[in-house]
Amino acid sequence: MTVQNDFGLIGLGVMGQNLVLNIEGRGFSVSVFNRTDAVTREFVAAHPGKRLLGAATLDEFIQSLSRPRKVMLMLKAGAAVDALIEQLLPRLEAGDIVIDGGNSLYTDTERRDARLTAHGLRFIGAGVSGGEEGARKGPSIMPGGPASAWDLMRPIFEAIAARVDGQPCVIHIGPGGAGHYVKTVHNGIEYGDMQLICEAYAMLRAAGFSTDEMADIFEGWNEGELQSYLILITAKALRQRDPETGEPVVDLILDKAGQKGTGQWTLVNAAENAVVVSTINAAVEARVLSSMKAARLAASMRLQGPTPALDSHRAELAERLHDALYAAKIVSYTQGLDLMRTMSEKQGWALDLGGIASIWRGGCIIRARFLGRITDAYRADPELPNLMRAPFFEGVLNRSQQA
Repeated sequence: MTVQNDFGLIGLGVMGQNLVLNIEGRGFSVSVFNRTDAVTREFVAAHPGKRLLGAATLDEFIQSLSRPRKVMLMLKAGAAVDALIEQLLPRLEAGDIVIDGGNSLYTDTERRDARLTAHGLRFIGAGVSGGEEGARKGPSIMPGGPASAWDLMRPIFEAIAARVDGQPCVIHIGPGGAGHYVKTVHNGIEYGDMQLICEAYAMLRAAGFSTDEMADIFEGWNEGELQSYLILITAKALRQRDPETGEPVVDLILDKAGQKGTGQWTLVNAAENAVVVSTINAAVEARVLSSMKAARLAASMRLQGPTPALDSHRAELAERLHDALYAAKIVSYTQGLDLMRTMSEKQGWALDLGGIASIWRGGCIIRARFLGRITDAYRADPELPNLMRAPFFEGVLNRSQQA
């Protein structure tokens, strides 16, 4: 085979497909492979004129790539990644790079890094945040692994990442499992963000606000200090109406949620390192409790809950909730950053917390205006012992305590 494509991706789920289109759209030729060949053929056929090669076999896939080969895996975390790596090992050559773009446990990444290094290969554990839209238009990318692999992948990663103020939302996080670890904590912080928004919604609802009134409030919040992707889509969700009944969709959705594991990984790691992550903890527990739907229904027949009573003036309540939500968000991010700082010192990763905050400003689910403030705080004092001690955040917290 004479084709010498720039990049290869295995795993054509929705995230994988969108990443391929992003990479190809930035000027790189891409080879793709999927366990089900029909998926590969359908994907390539759906995008004529693009520099894509759909390989029917792993051998054909590997032979189509220029050296050093750059192979990205977009697979479900766990056994599937290990199985694919074992298939790749005899087919790759010294210096080739394997990138795991899924949400893998960082200890698995460290183990895989050691195994591939022993074979003369290079391994990158890259957290990718932004969902399907981010993968297509520009995600936040958190790659960890050897510096030599980052040097080779940097042009591609920087080309496909989201950009804020002209800067790509990707940096080399650190060696080994650092990238996947930071993505795990990112997801834990995301859990906390969503739970804080849910609690603000619950209080507004208990105070008698309609869904449209709540949407107005969240839209207003999104114009100021609380500007973020999650606040924005909360406002949009509150506007949605069921086409059949005309009722707000949020009132028709079952109060039952699941989780994929990264929040629990954050909790376990925090406990192992004696770091408090109380907001993330509460968020994970809320998801677990929500999943116990049958038990909650049975209990509700026998146990009488309190009647919500919020006596604040409506405008005053909304203002106090804004301040409380902002302060709680600062506390939650502080806890996540403190956990990363603790692990960085323990593992010798030398994490750049300001840099990490900067790449979370675009592309990722937790992108928010105040992440720029976090970046500024760590740029002003790289040895900042705790985010809440930065002058800006001290001021916000001091004025928000009563709320």
